[in-house]
Amino acid sequence: MAYLAFYRMFRPDTLDKVVRQEHIVKILKNQIESGKIGHAYLFCGPRGTGKTSVAKIFARAINCEHPVNGSPCGECETCRAIGKGGNLDISEIDAASNNGVDEMRDLREKVQYPPVAGKYKVYIIDEVHMLTASAFNAVLKTLEEPPAHAVFILATTEPQKIPATILSRCMRFDFKLIPQADLEGLLNGILQKIGKEYEDEAVSAIARAGAGSARDTLSIADMCVSYSSGKLTYSDVNAVLGSADFFEIARAVDCILADNAQDALSEVEKILAGGKGVGVLVKDILNYLNNAAIVKMCKDSRQILNLPSERYDSLKKSASADGHKILRCTEILAKAESDMRYASDGRITLETAVLKCSLPQSDYNIDALISRISAVELKISQGNFAVKPQENTPSAEAKTETRVPLQEPFRAEEKREEKPAEKLEEKPAERPAEKPEEKPEELHYSFKKQRPTARPPLWNGEEADVFGGSGSSSARPKSADGGLLGKLLKALRTTNKNAVLFTLCMDLSTSFEGDKLILTTESDTVYKGLTRADNNKFLSETLLSLGVTGFEIRSGKKQNNVAQAIDKLKSNFEGTDIDIK
Repeated sequence: MAYLAFYRMFRPDTLDKVVRQEHIVKILKNQIESGKIGHAYLFCGPRGTGKTSVAKIFARAINCEHPVNGSPCGECETCRAIGKGGNLDISEIDAASNNGVDEMRDLREKVQYPPVAGKYKVYIIDEVHMLTASAFNAVLKTLEEPPAHAVFILATTEPQKIPATILSRCMRFDFKLIPQADLEGLLNGILQKIGKEYEDEAVSAIARAGAGSARDTLSIADMCVSYSSGKLTYSDVNAVLGSADFFEIARAVDCILADNAQDALSEVEKILAGGKGVGVLVKDILNYLNNAAIVKMCKDSRQILNLPSERYDSLKKSASADGHKILRCTEILAKAESDMRYASDGRITLETAVLKCSLPQSDYNIDALISRISAVELKISQGNFAVKPQENTPSAEAKTETRVPLQEPFRAEEKREEKPAEKLEEKPAERPAEKPEEKPEELHYSFKKQRPTARPPLWNGEEADVFGGSGSSSARPKSADGGLLGKLLKALRTTNKNAVLFTLCMDLSTSFEGDKLILTTESDTVYKGLTRADNNKFLSETLLSLGVTGFEIRSGKKQNNVAQAIDKLKSNFEGTDIDIK
């Protein structure tokens, strides 16, 4: 007899031997035992998960005279006739090659004939999504209302390509990928049956390469058994899969994670020079990074990966790197693998990705910045990093001195008033008038030139008149607080509660009585607004941050300065017509 591949030799012949898919097996068993057989089934799912195998078992079971636990007994005449392969009651149709309307019309005609030996005539249509639209339409009515003896089983890997009219007429079963642990158990049993010695790590590697498909797993195992003359080892599996040497990959990844671009590129070039393909190398690096992430995040990573101890120790060393850096490198290389499909030279794409991974300082991606910050934090925590002040950087004492006027502005003002006070004692006659009424000429000029309407911005900290500009012709005296009002407005402007208080404080004038700051306003509205409990509390906190520990808000209504000036002009020039504009 010709040699049979593993996936054909060890194909399950009963529902109990199907690997996983318990949710499907249980439903089919119950239908067989109760005799409630549907007329159309749709088996869909990834390749190698048992769709065709379950369809064949189900077809034999519903025709079996004495099914055992929902599976064919294999001993009755029907089972023996089906086993010989000459039974006409079970037909397998490959829709990939019989996808025309003529084939479906022929099927529609044949389905009318009753079964020869069994109770049901079963049609297994594999890769049904390959049928044309006309072929689907030809079989549609028959699929909806077939004869009582007909059962259709449609199998596909792409159910989204099947028309909704077909899907709605079928009982759908979704097959799932098989977990690695179940694939390992399947391989262990097969290798023991054929008498092949093996390493557990080799079986785990084959199961991981199978990626959830039993057929792919058995195909890889078939090659590995043929390659290995003695005991099946982990190295044999890597050689069959064409993977690069594990420790060469480990050195390359360690250089990438250490931001050593030169050595990382050298290691990659060394592996490529050994004859490994660019696509295979990218997959190997991604697989290594994925395993490193598992080691870093999972407590039972040793059981999950099931690697030899020296390989696991290498992964554990690589996993000590920052998690953001591992994630960033994985994303960059995954994108590079996708870009290689459209690149004329995949080697350049790979080398560019490696350089990008190992040069985070040239990448403005958020993950690159986080990894750089984490590296600095790690060095600081280990005591391997110290911040040295530059020579032209001002010392801490100098910085402290520059902050004193902001913390205690009234004390600085007192110091500036000491010397002028001595001069005032010597020449009291030259002391400037405090009241605007004593300087009518300035009021006259201010009145003639322009009416004060706009208030200058004071958040630059300059000493300026609050009401009438920075010139000396203002009707109000200048602020004598060293720019404190400007700083207050600036603080209010940059806070959440800025709109109302900022507007109210624009109408204030300031002075000091000892250490107490006096805020004066002539507007009842401003006075009432600032003396409200919530506004007063917030204003107190803001002034405290500027170094003012005590303040008072006063209302000082006075006659309008312009009106005073007009009255004075009229009294000085009686009998003269004064045109006021």
